[in-house]
Amino acid sequence: MTRKEQLIIDIQNLLNAYDNVKSTSINPALLAFMDENTLVNIIDSLLTQKEESHQSNVEWLSKFKSHE
Repeated sequence: MTRKEQLIIDIQNLLNAYDNVKSTSINPALLAFMDENTLVNIIDSLLTQKEESHQSNVEWLSKFKSHE
């Protein structure tokens, strides 16, 4: 497996890591034209979004708990 193929699999796995979200399948040919740096940037973006979403949920939960 090439590094590029692994990056594409990593992107697919990140997209499928969200709870209660329908499974995503990516046709590797759709991303194959991108260079490795672009694929890494996509992964970075997905990780950032996931982190921000998690932080937002933690903040919401903290506010909710303070109202109990």
